[in-house]
Amino acid sequence: MTHPFLDLAPLSAEHFAVIEDRVAQLLFTSQDVVITQGEALLPLEGAIRGAAGPGTTALNVITGPYGQTFGDWLRDCGATVHDLAVPFHSAVTAAQVREALAAHPEIDFVSLVHAEAATGNTNPVAEIGEAVREHGALFYLDAVASVAAEPVRPDEWGVDLCVIGAQKAMGGPAGVSAVSVSERAWARMAANPHAPRRSYLSLLDWKERWIDAGRKVLLHAPAQLEMLALEACVGRIEAEGLDAVMARHAAAAAATRAGVLALGGGLEPYVYEASAAAPVATTLRTPPGVDAAGVVARALASDPSLPLAAGGGSLASSMIRVNHYGVAADEGVVDRCLTALRAALPTA
Repeated sequence: MTHPFLDLAPLSAEHFAVIEDRVAQLLFTSQDVVITQGEALLPLEGAIRGAAGPGTTALNVITGPYGQTFGDWLRDCGATVHDLAVPFHSAVTAAQVREALAAHPEIDFVSLVHAEAATGNTNPVAEIGEAVREHGALFYLDAVASVAAEPVRPDEWGVDLCVIGAQKAMGGPAGVSAVSVSERAWARMAANPHAPRRSYLSLLDWKERWIDAGRKVLLHAPAQLEMLALEACVGRIEAEGLDAVMARHAAAAAATRAGVLALGGGLEPYVYEASAAAPVATTLRTPPGVDAAGVVARALASDPSLPLAAGGGSLASSMIRVNHYGVAADEGVVDRCLTALRAALPTA
């Protein structure tokens, strides 16, 4: 017997390239865009290992757990790393970045997470990008959680390596991701003797064997189901309109912040300032002595479909995350989440 998910004609290189072009349009970029065949950690690590090496001096901005990971990768590449860490309940400022660049004029690489879904904050990339351009450093951006929830404009902001994933605000599959690459970034990688080659982490392989070859022959068999799911995801965003999708995420996040303050029970936004709160997910702080993981478990027992999660790692006991991923960016969903959380909180 046949199965619609299994017995598909092979995905052609031409079809693959068309999907890449549609992803590039979401980023308003004329840079090369490569769709990588794995979750976003693949291009996130590949871009760092391709562009950084023993001669690199990096400013690594830490506003959440992914920033910490990027610093680890940079050090593993042999780079000299200067960390700029801010509390996870806030955002970094362009002034802080300028100060760090002035203190270390040798910095030639800056890594930043746009929005941290894990902590619920978002950073002012446009202003930071201006500072990085003035300094002349290569700018690496993790926009996995921000794309489709808020503007992502690598060309306009001077981002040289911009990584996105489809599984969050785009409401798509987790098994494919993408990276836009500037000419400066390609040149940096080509000059880096430590850049991965003939490796699943190699962006240069895609440059030479895919882009420079006219996108006629794929490097390897594509993740067909994930690519078709990505195409459907992009089509849904195109049909609704990117601005409308972003507005829906902003409205859901604002409704969550306002609703939790009106709810009572001691919950409060984890990110102090609304201007620093990411529209992709709203994080909440539980009252002292109230276990966040327990509250989430009780809320999900009443409705397992709710987009709720406890914080990761050390935050599991004190943070609740209300995810606004894709179709969950809906004020009706927000109301259901808040109702379930209120019922799950311990009574005095």
